[in-house]
Amino acid sequence: MLFITIFTVLQYTDLFIFKYPHFLYLIHQPRQDPPPAHPQTPELRAPLSSPANLGPAEPSALAPPVTIEAFCDQVQPQPQTPSSSSGVPKLCGYLQKQGGPLKAWKQRWFTYEEKKSQLFYYRTPQDVTPLGRVELGSATFTYPLKAENGTFHIQTPERTFILKAVSQQVMLYWLQQLQLKRWQHRVQQSAGSPGCSDSTNNNNNSNAPGENQPLPNTSDFQLTGYFKSCSSLLLQELVWLLHKALEAAQLEKRTCGEFLAAKGEQERLELLRHRERQAADLRSRLEEVKTEAEALRRSLAQRDAQLSELQENLRMMMEKNQAKQEVIVKLSDQVTACMSDPLHSLSSPSNGLDSQTFKQLQQEIENLKDDIEAYKTQNKFLNSEIYQLTKLWRKSSEQEKSLMVKCAYLEASNCQVESRYLGVLRKLQESKALEAGEREAVKKLIEDALRGELKSVAKLTPHRDHDEYGFKIIPDYEVEDMKLLAKIQALEIRSHNLLHQEAGDRPLLGRWAQYLAGRSGDDLCASPELKSLIRAGVPQEYRQQVWRWVVRARTHSIKDHHPQRYTQLCEKSRTSPHPASRQIQLDLHRTLTTNQRFSSPSSPALQQLRRILLAFSWHNPAIGYCQGLNRLAAIALLVLQSEEDAFWCLVTVVEAIMPLDYYTKNLVASQADQRVLKEFMAEKLPRLAAHFEEHSIDVSLITFNWFLVVFVESLPSNILLRLWDAFLYEGTKVIFRYALALFKYKEEDILKIHDSVEIYQYLRFFTKTVSDGRKLTSIAFNDMNPFPGRLLRNRRAVHLERLQGELRELEEQQKEFVTESAERKDKELDTMVSEDDEEL
Repeated sequence: MLFITIFTVLQYTDLFIFKYPHFLYLIHQPRQDPPPAHPQTPELRAPLSSPANLGPAEPSALAPPVTIEAFCDQVQPQPQTPSSSSGVPKLCGYLQKQGGPLKAWKQRWFTYEEKKSQLFYYRTPQDVTPLGRVELGSATFTYPLKAENGTFHIQTPERTFILKAVSQQVMLYWLQQLQLKRWQHRVQQSAGSPGCSDSTNNNNNSNAPGENQPLPNTSDFQLTGYFKSCSSLLLQELVWLLHKALEAAQLEKRTCGEFLAAKGEQERLELLRHRERQAADLRSRLEEVKTEAEALRRSLAQRDAQLSELQENLRMMMEKNQAKQEVIVKLSDQVTACMSDPLHSLSSPSNGLDSQTFKQLQQEIENLKDDIEAYKTQNKFLNSEIYQLTKLWRKSSEQEKSLMVKCAYLEASNCQVESRYLGVLRKLQESKALEAGEREAVKKLIEDALRGELKSVAKLTPHRDHDEYGFKIIPDYEVEDMKLLAKIQALEIRSHNLLHQEAGDRPLLGRWAQYLAGRSGDDLCASPELKSLIRAGVPQEYRQQVWRWVVRARTHSIKDHHPQRYTQLCEKSRTSPHPASRQIQLDLHRTLTTNQRFSSPSSPALQQLRRILLAFSWHNPAIGYCQGLNRLAAIALLVLQSEEDAFWCLVTVVEAIMPLDYYTKNLVASQADQRVLKEFMAEKLPRLAAHFEEHSIDVSLITFNWFLVVFVESLPSNILLRLWDAFLYEGTKVIFRYALALFKYKEEDILKIHDSVEIYQYLRFFTKTVSDGRKLTSIAFNDMNPFPGRLLRNRRAVHLERLQGELRELEEQQKEFVTESAERKDKELDTMVSEDDEEL
């Protein structure tokens, strides 16, 4: 048995060596390490391809072009360069910055922020708060020739930043990229200004200098790594074969033991037949293995041929490189000789130059020297001229900004004066002490004021009727009696926007730019800092990014299991008509009728909205479609600019944020919220609640629609979108906060009205007259505190249980009424039949 086992092991070992003839070569060949890289060659960040995935004849995968971070790695290692949403590598890396009273060099991590064209610098890449920033929009770049190698300056109107790169090549790359980023930012600014067309932007982009130019790369030596991987794999397979041989020997031993233990000839015969069948099966398997081995042998031979070819190509390339190096050395020697003794080298017979040609060359050299001096002088003059023009441009820009601020202030003052004038006319109109002629004069003045702007008033700044999302900046008013009040309110809104909007948006935009610097849309995470920023409002430049992150965070579990969900639902909507499709089609033309993008019946946005609503009807059959969902989906579509993102935003609002049964047929959860609101109003606004109680005002008639559509078409667009920012992040508690804040904002005006009809009429449109969005936000998140979420959930559960009990009682009463009415009809029919019988 021992002999059989050793023979089997040797047999498998011979097969193994025959199958893998390179194994012995790999074991006995001494390991040759690849030549070290040049000291000045930057380390590439891209990983090499795995040798297990590369054949012997396959070249290694080339690494992608390096970014500036690759050169900065020589100073200190750092994590890989983040990429933007478009796939372009971000400009970031370590640089030395000179600062402090001792003018010492300190290493800082620099990263570029594209929105505002700013260069932030941190202590490390993991820091969240930057140490400072460099405004590149108005900066100039220079590098002194006599300074240290790699030193360059960034001059801004405020100060000069002195930076140093690891080498001259890295410094030139930084300067090239910073010039390119500054140029692109100015092109985008010019494209966003009025009168710029898309063709201009396209032409500018086509003339832009090349971006992401590859830096010098190094050759990758992967053959040694490949051989190491192959040798480890072959050793593993040898161990596996030896294990198989040992198992075969043990099986044979066990078989012989069974054969000898058999009592009769019949059992031994059965064992022999069974073993013969196994032997036949093993022979067939052996044939298959031989066929496979032959195929692998041919493949290995092909790989060997390819490897030989690659080795030959490598040898030729090394020979060419050696020859080039020899030529370079020879030319360097000649240049050194010419520099040391130019007259001897030029006049030597080996150069074949006569005296006349030599004189001509000398004359040309002198002329070139004169040209160089002239160019230096011209360059100094041009640099001085550019510096003077830059100073003049900065001064004119500052003057223009100052004039624009003055113009806005004058126009705001004019709006305030006109608003006061109309207020006086309104008071005169309401006065009962005027005579008939005076009343007629006042009426005429009011008509002239409502007919249009005063002819003497000139527009100092361009006035837009619609904002970036297509909403009217000054909303329309449906109440005919309130047109004068609406005119006054429109002037107040215009005046407030001119005075406060520009001053308030700039710091907020800077805070958001600083928070999102170095972060992509997927890197955001819930935190108190983000909550505070969202409550203050998301700027229009970042709102789409933040909304997508919130929607993705609330729906990732569904989207991960059904990534093609929206496409499948749209296909189902095309093939199978939904019962709610008729109602959806009717509501499409009632959606945001004052918005530019939904006002036209042929607008593409209406068809996108129709597909979103039909897809949601199939997605959630328990709700299907409810009036009000069209407004929610329209807001999502305006901000996210994508059908699928708007669909998932609608799913987020209905299924993740709003309570269950909020949009079902009985709207029981919506009714419960109205009762909860009345309780909060009695606590937070007791005077106003008593006033409503005194005049029998049911605020749910007004506020029910606020909650159902989250204030869409009830608030000015700038306040509405700020409310939605916080609503998507925090949930339904924000709706209660803003509803109470609206009543608090106009509490004094409402308390002055003592007629129930006038109160209802005022409540119908007063939300559109809110002009100070920051004041409203402060009331909602400061004055309404404390506002615990647990209290809201408990009250909502109590009122929901009461409503469900009332609904059950109502259903029982309906059933009793139906039964009684049926019995009453039967009795009346019996009475009529008996009367007919008596007549007969």
